[in-house]
Amino acid sequence: MSEIRKILILDGIGGVPLGREVYETLGELSVPATHFDCLQARRRPFHGARSAYAKLRNRGTDGDAFYFLPKLVENELRDLITREQPSHILVIGFIYKFFDPQLLRRFADEAGAGLFLYDTDTCNLYGRRREFIFFVENELPVYDRILSCSAVTTRFFRDTRWLEAMFVPFGAKPIDAPRSEQQTDVLFVGSGDLRRIFLLEGIRDHVTVRGNRWQRNFPLISTALRARIDDCPVWGEELHALLSQSKIVLNITRTDFYGAETGINLRIFEALAAGCFLLTDHCDELGELFRIGEEIETYRSSGELAEKVRHYLAHPEARQAIAVAGHTAFLTHHSWKARLTHQLLPALSD
Repeated sequence: MSEIRKILILDGIGGVPLGREVYETLGELSVPATHFDCLQARRRPFHGARSAYAKLRNRGTDGDAFYFLPKLVENELRDLITREQPSHILVIGFIYKFFDPQLLRRFADEAGAGLFLYDTDTCNLYGRRREFIFFVENELPVYDRILSCSAVTTRFFRDTRWLEAMFVPFGAKPIDAPRSEQQTDVLFVGSGDLRRIFLLEGIRDHVTVRGNRWQRNFPLISTALRARIDDCPVWGEELHALLSQSKIVLNITRTDFYGAETGINLRIFEALAAGCFLLTDHCDELGELFRIGEEIETYRSSGELAEKVRHYLAHPEARQAIAVAGHTAFLTHHSWKARLTHQLLPALSD
């Protein structure tokens, strides 16, 4: 693969800051880059009506197939690549919702640019069979290499689909939030999910919950737990402030992730970036990155979760020692600067 002269980031998940943080870190490393947020780009005229018609037409051909009409204007992609002249194009998340992957491959070849995917969302498709098959068959093969945030997904790509894939976990930027008095016993930030409800009920007297899609699940949630839920997403400085005032930051992977035995999500690295004590559900991937019990702590069941919450709330010195070790590990190995320097950039240029 060629020397990196300029990276064009096509960000398919602009609703979260990951792509922007990668772009900012490239700047800190003096790597020329451009960030294109697909969610903010101009859509095709009458996309909604055209998409509905296309789905009806394709359903008549194959009722079990998934079809998605890309949202964005094709010529603008060609113009962007021509204008920026990247040596490498890095898609973050996915591209099929915005541009035809085959078209992107053709434009990359015309420009002589390598084409790569930082896969962040495959696990989110496990429960949507038709869309998952579409993604696997129509998008993944266009890339020169896939960098996946999950070791489980990396093995699936390599061993089942015979694709060029590497395990490149998430990172985060250091969070310099002032450490305020820790008023929150346990903080959980994330969307509503049945597995999360079951686990949170066991610690409902201690937990504070922020995130969306909880109200729709209120019929399944106890009155006591409902009182501790703020059904509103949180990002940026507000999230950082919540992290800094929490004794325990709890991570619970979604049901589909847990079923696939994967669980290294962005929240893990955000918590460590803020110097927090992290308690997350156990998966084998974590042992490849952290010293469990020394840099982070894990649980394997609702009973163990409740037991460890009680233990670490009662033993602040042990909690703080793990938080400090986890933050040190983050700064050394898991910041975006470290991740890009030692894994992502070599994967693009090797």
